[in-house]
Amino acid sequence: MALDKSDINHVTSNEQIEHVARLAREIWTEHYTSIIGIEQVNYMLDKFQSNSVIQQQIEEGLHYFLLGNDNPIGYLALKVESPDLFVSKIYLLASFRKHGYGKLLIQFAENFSRENRCMQLKLTVNKYNLATIQAYKKLGFTQKRDVVFDIGNGYIMDDYEMVKPI
Repeated sequence: MALDKSDINHVTSNEQIEHVARLAREIWTEHYTSIIGIEQVNYMLDKFQSNSVIQQQIEEGLHYFLLGNDNPIGYLALKVESPDLFVSKIYLLASFRKHGYGKLLIQFAENFSRENRCMQLKLTVNKYNLATIQAYKKLGFTQKRDVVFDIGNGYIMDDYEMVKPI
């Protein structure tokens, strides 16, 4: 499957929101269970990636994008926090990682950043998500600082903030 920037679609419909929520459940469960445990994965999915929460995030200015048309393989969420563009979410199904699709999504984010006059991309990544940290470094991100977020229910997000100048 060869996808390009024309296959990145702005999420606007309930059907697209459902695609995002389904992808989130599959990807997060597969990827994060070994890092943070299934209980925290389920809590975070309910708190941050349910249909109603995604709809609310969109209404509050978060821009979601799906990669792929009929059968999306990943998604991206961006928020302008001038002078930064916050890459809130960037996820791919496991079988589509290491095929250049993450790079494609970052390039899309860079273009979105330029269109919105942002100076850098900013994201957070779990400190124990080592392969992803290396992928971000390969794409030109640098580690800026440690950040810890209390997300409720006794859970925290123990992350690195990473940035990439535009």
